[in-house]
Amino acid sequence: MAMTENRRHVIAGIVVLLVAVILSLIIYKKLGRNLPNGKMTQTDTTSSASATQNEAIKTRPQVKISTSKGDIVIELRPDVAPKTVANFLAKFSSGFCNNLTWHRVEDWVVQGCDPVGDGTGGNSTLATETSNENFGIGAVGVARRAFPKEVSNDSQFFIVKKDASFLNGEYTYFGKVLSGMNIVNSLSIGDKILETTILSK
Repeated sequence: MAMTENRRHVIAGIVVLLVAVILSLIIYKKLGRNLPNGKMTQTDTTSSASATQNEAIKTRPQVKISTSKGDIVIELRPDVAPKTVANFLAKFSSGFCNNLTWHRVEDWVVQGCDPVGDGTGGNSTLATETSNENFGIGAVGVARRAFPKEVSNDSQFFIVKKDASFLNGEYTYFGKVLSGMNIVNSLSIGDKILETTILSK
C-alpha cells in the first residue's frame, strides 16, 4: 500500500513538472523572451544596424553619452570593429540606451545599456571582433558571456577605469573616451544614461 502511495506521489510530481515546463514554453513563445539566463531579447534594431553596416564607415564617429552625472564623449573605431560600431551607432541613434542604467560599477569598470537593468538583458548575437587594441583607461568594449566567446551582447557596453589589458584579444574593443573620464569615475550603480547623441559621423 505504501509503495503504491509513493508511486502516485512520484507520478503526480512528474505530471506537475511537465505542466510547468509546457506552460513556461508557451509563455516564452508568447512573450518572445528567453528565461533570465543572460540572453533576454529586446527591441529589434537589426534593420537599421544592417543599413549602417552596408555603408562602410570611413571616419571615427563621436558620440556624447549624457548621464545623470554629466557627459561622456566617446570616439568609435569602425576600423577595428565595423559590425560592432554599426550596431551601436544604430542603438545610439534610435535612443535605445536612453533612460537605461549603469548596472555594473566596479573599481575598474562601468557597464550599462542593459534593457533589463541587471546584466541579463540584450541578445548574444553580435560577432565578437577582437583586435590588437589595448584596453587601457577609457577603452570602450562590449560585454559577453564566458562562452561562446565568438558572440557578444548587442546592447551592453563597458568603459574601463583602470588598465584592463587582460581583456586584450578576448573582448571587442570599439572605441575610447575622449572626454568625461571624471564622469565615468563618478558613476554609481543605478545612474542613468539620459541620452545618446551622435556628434560626428
